[in-house]
Amino acid sequence: MRYRPLGKTGLIVSEIGLGCASWWGQKAFDERQAVKLVHAALDHGVTFFDTGAAYSGGAAEPRLGRALKGRNLDRVVVATKAGTRHDGRRVIRDFSLEGIEASVERSLRNLGLETLPLLQLHGPAAAELDDKMLAMLGGLKRRGLVQALGVNSFDPALIEHVVGLPVFDVVMVDYNVLRPERAPLIARATGQGKGVLAGMALAMGHANRQVLRLRAPRDVWYALRAMKNHRADVARGARFGFLSQIPDMTAAQAALAYVLSDPNVSCAVVGTTRMAHLIENLDASGMTLSREVLDQIARAQG
Repeated sequence: MRYRPLGKTGLIVSEIGLGCASWWGQKAFDERQAVKLVHAALDHGVTFFDTGAAYSGGAAEPRLGRALKGRNLDRVVVATKAGTRHDGRRVIRDFSLEGIEASVERSLRNLGLETLPLLQLHGPAAAELDDKMLAMLGGLKRRGLVQALGVNSFDPALIEHVVGLPVFDVVMVDYNVLRPERAPLIARATGQGKGVLAGMALAMGHANRQVLRLRAPRDVWYALRAMKNHRADVARGARFGFLSQIPDMTAAQAALAYVLSDPNVSCAVVGTTRMAHLIENLDASGMTLSREVLDQIARAQG
């Protein structure tokens, strides 16, 4: 596994991180298997784990805490999110000052940590990032509850705004073969000293339509979600069938190599519920694409 600096935070992270959300955190997915995936990631050098208070019906964050319990976390960066939470029935959006502080306290308990290495606001509006909010976030740092602050949003205009706010150290954007237009924004963020996390680094399996390969109930769950929320991306993904034909590299590894070919990306975050897929993803660290393949991807991107 290779490592990269997370902007100017002083943190060093594995260039491939594990996203602990979605089916991984669902009660329907055996916790023993979920824990094995986290332990395997640690054993293969992963030092970045991403989760959120609202993920998997609120079950992902405490599950990750249980998975990390008893492990050496000296080099591990755990990132979670505030601003959204799950009340057992639905996702609640709460960007009040009291709500953010309460979320931080719950996350510390759920994860078994004294300090959150990275706290990200989960999809805030620009108007919510007012002086009171920024002052409160700075206070979380001074009190030692949070080491670094970030924003996770797939709204380029919001990320553009965040790049200019000194209190934030990190941004997380959707960057993959289907989102090449994010590259200039990522470069501007890096130019301002921000660490950049590539969320949806595998395009949720839409590239090469891998998400539609149904082998188990979990695959049906992901496919239904894709057709409901990301139908256009599934259609665009058909252009990238050639990724599965690159010698000595799988389609997923090629997709990750594309994201990591951008030196401004600190970490590509991927999620999985299959051990073989996890190892395949992690083996992509250090892989490079030929100029010919990069040109082919550019043509497919149109």
